[in-house]
Amino acid sequence: MTSAKRRKAAPSGGRGGRAPRARSIGPARARGARLAGALVTVAIAAAAVWWLAFRAPAVEIRRTPDQNVLLITIDTLRADALGAYGGRARTPNLDALAARGVRYDFAHAHAVLTLPSHASILTGRYPFEHGIRDNSGYRLRAGERTLAGLLKQAGYATGAFIAAFPLDARFGLGEGFDLYDDRIPENLASADFVIAERPAGEVVTAATQWLAGQQGRWFSWVHVFDPHAAYTPPAPYDREYADSPYHGEVAYADRALGTLLDAVAAGSGRPTLVIVTSDHGEALGDHGELTHGLFAYESTLRVPLIVAQLPPAPTAVAFRSQVPRGEVSGVAARHVDLMPTVLDALGLEVPSDLPGRSLLGAGANDPERTSFFESMSASLNRGWAPLEGVLAGREKYISLPVPELYDLAADPAERVNLADRSHERLRALQARLRGFDAAAPAAQTAESADVLARLKALGYVSGTATRKVRYTEEDDPKQLVKLDQAVHHGVDLYQRGQPREAAAVYQRVIAERPDMAIAYRHLALLQWELGEPGAAIGTLRAAVDRGVTEAGVATQLGIYLAEAGQPGEALPLLEATVASRPADVEALNALGIARARTGQTARALQTFQRVLEIDRHNAMAYENMATVHLRQNDLAAARRALQAAAAINPRSTAVYTGLGVVALRAGDPASAIAHWKRAVDLHPANFDALFNLATELINSGQHDTARPYAEQFVRTAPSAFYGPEIERLTAFLRAR
Repeated sequence: MTSAKRRKAAPSGGRGGRAPRARSIGPARARGARLAGALVTVAIAAAAVWWLAFRAPAVEIRRTPDQNVLLITIDTLRADALGAYGGRARTPNLDALAARGVRYDFAHAHAVLTLPSHASILTGRYPFEHGIRDNSGYRLRAGERTLAGLLKQAGYATGAFIAAFPLDARFGLGEGFDLYDDRIPENLASADFVIAERPAGEVVTAATQWLAGQQGRWFSWVHVFDPHAAYTPPAPYDREYADSPYHGEVAYADRALGTLLDAVAAGSGRPTLVIVTSDHGEALGDHGELTHGLFAYESTLRVPLIVAQLPPAPTAVAFRSQVPRGEVSGVAARHVDLMPTVLDALGLEVPSDLPGRSLLGAGANDPERTSFFESMSASLNRGWAPLEGVLAGREKYISLPVPELYDLAADPAERVNLADRSHERLRALQARLRGFDAAAPAAQTAESADVLARLKALGYVSGTATRKVRYTEEDDPKQLVKLDQAVHHGVDLYQRGQPREAAAVYQRVIAERPDMAIAYRHLALLQWELGEPGAAIGTLRAAVDRGVTEAGVATQLGIYLAEAGQPGEALPLLEATVASRPADVEALNALGIARARTGQTARALQTFQRVLEIDRHNAMAYENMATVHLRQNDLAAARRALQAAAAINPRSTAVYTGLGVVALRAGDPASAIAHWKRAVDLHPANFDALFNLATELINSGQHDTARPYAEQFVRTAPSAFYGPEIERLTAFLRAR
């Protein structure tokens, strides 16, 4: 959930005795290490259109190629959170949609993480078939058959609108989309523990703008992320759900999606098939799990599923006022059934090799339907036992060193494990699981530290654990859930302003499980932020000495060494990391920093250019290039690099810090002050911008305006990094 803190090198020169700088003491999650300074043609079925009863005479889904398709996925949405499912959240828009269609009461995902689950939705395949087993280290294979690709070949315009980084285009889910809008903002918070997300309202706005420009048939996938932790619903939901902010996030997402449904209902001359589901649920403490990704109990595996059809405008405009006549279906629906369902509804050929079946067909109510599921993250990243299982009817088997068997009809909360008393049923479900012949996860590919940092900010702990030949009860996640709780507890303590208490939590985790890389990385980050660089470096060195081989540990150590004035020691460490992981953009950025600080200017610029060849949207590489140009006093080149960074991330506090330095060097202190004010407004803990702002205001005689900025800097800047600057502004304050 964190990455190393990144800071920037200070350029020489400037006014007021101290060179204006653009170091960012805050982490640059989602951006990598930062050098800071002043910165198949598908046949359409017969042309005739017909109606098919959808399990009840009152609900009909019109099978026709002349309709649009809207797929809505709500990240981290428990099935029992929606009002239509008897949940607490106020969700009138989705409830009204359910009243027009079918609400599936027993629908399940196949994974409990965002990327593998969405890959199953879009490909119609199980995780072991499409190959994505975790949120990092996997990509959808180029040319993989997807729902978007099939619909595009059939003449549909295709657009996707994404709210969170796990679905970034780099992971391959953009296959078949004309537009894949994944403009996720970079984090501006003071710590990598916090995620900058694109709220549902912004995603809906982008989607509705695209829909307004469509003249023909379209397929749109809209993904909203709000129910994901951390739970911070906007007003008025923050007050209404003060005791359960998760449900406040669900209520807010429903409000935003109401705007989308209104636009779809009012704007199309053809019907629209609407499917709403989630990628997985949220544990909220069930079985000791706080969020998701560890277990596969019903709280995270069972998902909501609504299938409805909006008639052409204007009939559909007042869809909420329609007399409720929706159906509740007990069919065992699965994510792999969604692609066949859409293709069937459009009268398109359903590939015969798909494991799912159309929910519109007679086979939808087959009592022998079995579903595969898995949870591999803790195994891949922590070395814990892999979790996989099957659902058959209302029976559920979880394969772990301590096996679990549940009768969900009698025990929906999975409180009574029947594995020791129902041996015949256990063997039968074990045979069904073996029947899937699910391959073990392939080794994860080397993931850039930039990706790992952004995922960790979302709460996904990534690593490179070695697969064991045999797992014992000691490796069963049920036995280790307290460590998972501790990781989350540390994040919570940090977010509540208790970094030392958070550090103590990670020290205890290390003592109990010395191979957990994430504990070392969190602890070092906290120590660094507390102004204890020696302790942070010592923590990471201890991890290396104890055989923790995660590349992120070495990268973080290299960054800290360079920041602490030991770039010569950082260089061989980072060069070795880059040699073994040549696409690791954070390690490359860190290497560029070390090279710049050892006077290797040309090689530093080449290193940052290599970052951009790998990731052309890496704003930090441009920011670091700007710093090098400033050191060379090439203001024009620095300005161009900062403008390129701003085009990628217009809310980057580092961009404004650097532009301030450029302006000052160009003899325009007023513009410099304006840029630094903007930087501080974006990120109050940008201590370089804060110092530069206070100093230049003082130099220009604006002492009263400078005072609050100087006081803020003296009060909040860590003395280990800003000792001389604190003394200087303290002297100013005393003299006034």
